[in-house]
Amino acid sequence: MDLNEHFDVSPQKLEELKSRIARLAIDLRRIEESFVRGGGKGGQKINKTANCVQLYYPPLDIRVRCQRERRRSLNRFLALRELVDQIEMKVSPATSRRLAEMERLRKRKAKRQGRARSKYGSVTPDMTGVRP
Repeated sequence: MDLNEHFDVSPQKLEELKSRIARLAIDLRRIEESFVRGGGKGGQKINKTANCVQLYYPPLDIRVRCQRERRRSLNRFLALRELVDQIEMKVSPATSRRLAEMERLRKRKAKRQGRARSKYGSVTPDMTGVRP
């Protein structure tokens, strides 16, 4: 995989991705890339073009598939960013932004649930209206 190719993203996003790849010591030569026809909505464009990107990283056995956009170059960038996120979650969970965001949401939900329990008590299923 070559990062010197032109992606349809801002240079800042590309530099951020390159720095994350360097920090995690990901060998881009080991990433297997393939292009397949996508599925879903899109009609003739989807049926005729292979703009869905599949990336496979054998050392960690991670597969990523991206078909969010119509352009192949943008799908390549998005798939690579997703792959780097997955690798970071496995290799370096302490520095993973995605895991930090998931943890933040989990704590927020637990806090809400605790407030609801203190306000309403534990809720038992209402058996009214149930026929024997």
